[in-house]
Amino acid sequence: MADGAAVSASLIGCFEASAFSAKPFRHWLLSDILPVALCDAIDALPVRPPKIEDTEGKRETHNSSRLFFGLDNRRRHPVCDALAAGFQSAATVARIERLCAIELRDKSHLRIEYCLDTDGFWLEPHTDIGAKLFTMLVYLSTEPGSEEWGTDILDANLNLVAVAPYKRNCGLIFVPGGDTWHGFRRRPIQGVRRSLIVNYVKPEWRSRHELAYPDHAVGA
Repeated sequence: MADGAAVSASLIGCFEASAFSAKPFRHWLLSDILPVALCDAIDALPVRPPKIEDTEGKRETHNSSRLFFGLDNRRRHPVCDALAAGFQSAATVARIERLCAIELRDKSHLRIEYCLDTDGFWLEPHTDIGAKLFTMLVYLSTEPGSEEWGTDILDANLNLVAVAPYKRNCGLIFVPGGDTWHGFRRRPIQGVRRSLIVNYVKPEWRSRHELAYPDHAVGA
């Protein structure tokens, strides 16, 4: 399986090849994000989708069932540790700073969530503005129909402008701001919609168990 250095190299390569769009807000579409072996190792994690009847349009509605690649999971699962190391590395952080024109090094912490969404899941339009300085989504499913499971990209009036292409090991990034409206309209999910949400968050993030390195800022 790939180590942190291989993950970092793969990330930097995908950023170099990213497709940028300024409408309706700045975002980048990505492909070939992670080493294939690492994606396979994530598939093999011993986790099952939580039984959730209704998210009420928010992931935090069921915080107790959410799965993060924090300290405990990094210690238990080498794939979680390798993925975190790749995003924590100074080289990865520096490339993101250049790509997105933001400052992260020594000013943010890494947070990785593994999402397993099932039929009935939806997310209301939201911006991620607040303590999140950077958002990255990585799609992992291959089930028939999964090509319809991409993130909705909306304008300031909450009109649907685009849907991010949902393909395995593809995704998107954006810098949260007042205009970064996105969500997921309720639609059929036959199987499990698996994805990673990667954020760099401000140091005051209160849920420290969600952080991959709660005592260390990224890029240090």
